[in-house]
Amino acid sequence: MSTKPDPRVTAEQLASLSHEFRTPLNGVLGMARLLEGTGLTDEQRTYVAALRESGEHLLGLVNDVLDFAKLGAGKVELVPARFEIEGLLRGVCELLAPRAQEKGLEIAWAAPAGMGQALADEGRLRQILLNFAGNAIKFTAKGGVLVSVGEPAPGRLRFTVEDTGPGVSAAHREKIFEAFGQADPAYDSVQLGGAGLGLTIARTLASAMGGEVGVDTAPGGGAAFWIEAAIPHAPATLDKALEGRIVGVATANPITAEAARRQIEACGGTVLIATDPTDLVATAEVLLVDHDLAPTSPPDARPALILINPEARNRIAEYRARGFAGYLIKPLRRASVAERVLAAAGHETRKPGPEDERVASAVAPGARVLLVEDNAINALLARTLLTREGCTVDHATGGEEALAALAVGGYDLILMDMRMPGLSGLETTRRLRDLGVATPVVALTANAFEDDRHACLEAGMDDFLVKPLASDALRAVLSRLSRGGWTQTPARAKLG
Repeated sequence: MSTKPDPRVTAEQLASLSHEFRTPLNGVLGMARLLEGTGLTDEQRTYVAALRESGEHLLGLVNDVLDFAKLGAGKVELVPARFEIEGLLRGVCELLAPRAQEKGLEIAWAAPAGMGQALADEGRLRQILLNFAGNAIKFTAKGGVLVSVGEPAPGRLRFTVEDTGPGVSAAHREKIFEAFGQADPAYDSVQLGGAGLGLTIARTLASAMGGEVGVDTAPGGGAAFWIEAAIPHAPATLDKALEGRIVGVATANPITAEAARRQIEACGGTVLIATDPTDLVATAEVLLVDHDLAPTSPPDARPALILINPEARNRIAEYRARGFAGYLIKPLRRASVAERVLAAAGHETRKPGPEDERVASAVAPGARVLLVEDNAINALLARTLLTREGCTVDHATGGEEALAALAVGGYDLILMDMRMPGLSGLETTRRLRDLGVATPVVALTANAFEDDRHACLEAGMDDFLVKPLASDALRAVLSRLSRGGWTQTPARAKLG
């Protein structure tokens, strides 16, 4: 008697599919990124960029299809925990910054004064915001993207992602949240299209949180996607570090200008904005001048800070020699803005923080890293990026080999692949924790699902990075290591 195959797909099968699809894509994208960093001709660079962009588009489709299938197969599980609201916004923007900057766009964040901690599933909120912001970058040709949060009513939060793109017509604002729905046909001419699942996933997740999503018109005419829900949150002590200070901001980018304005005002300061540094009136005590304006020197004798992208870090010494008092990295961080403005103004009790890790030439010189990865291409990518950051790398191809290496040597960090023949990354981590090994373990995971990421932490891992491994995400993890930031297991993990 013949039996028909069961058309239903289990969660385990979806996880396996995710791994099988993503592993070769990770290799393609990782090698393309490494190749872009070599001495290519302009023609070759164009070809590699097209290869990478097509691979990233395909990877996004795979993620959306598998996530949509998994959400449709069962109830959405939420894992509420306390998190810093500003930390969520900052993480989303800094994760997507390289993609935005490759298109000549800016991405920035801002939060009102005193915005403290919230109690919700941060991973799911991040997933929604990454979807909104990723779409915004995709469909925006110039300008940029602003990620913000507000409190429309007591006990409620609204997260908004605004862009300077073409916007969404009123007739299509409901359709785009439907499965396989598309926006205006004009959108398809901007970039590669999609399966129309990302916004459906966002709506499903928002509904599970008891919230809703929507899209309005941004102040500049672009789209403003938002999620609003009843999210308990506790205010933080107001930071009035810039109270009474007047800061001038010179930039031609409306997103950079708006983010700087909101961040300075959240610290109690007053902001003057101009598109030309020479137009900033004398009442501004400290000037922030955008690198994109190609300034040759500060406009006058007032202390000035240069605003740069991480890629321009090799020009910091040059700008100091020209007379600039220091620098700030975009996307701007509110705390860094306050610290460096006060330092530039000669405030004696407020010194600038350490150098921004986003501009360090190597963030972990001398760190010993055990790389546990069975795929040769992914191992080559990880080893190359780690070596660039000054790390000494030992490579194990499986869990048993990793345990043997740990028995005879000490390491500062372990990068652990999740799925390997024999012992999985989760089981290997459980065993080394049972043996008393306290070395920080960071998962290298090809899985796109949020519950897979929670499983990393439950197994005793300290953090995770999503393949294909990105240099900026790796630098953030290594910076945390170099600062001694792993004194306890975090409530959330960082995305790669």
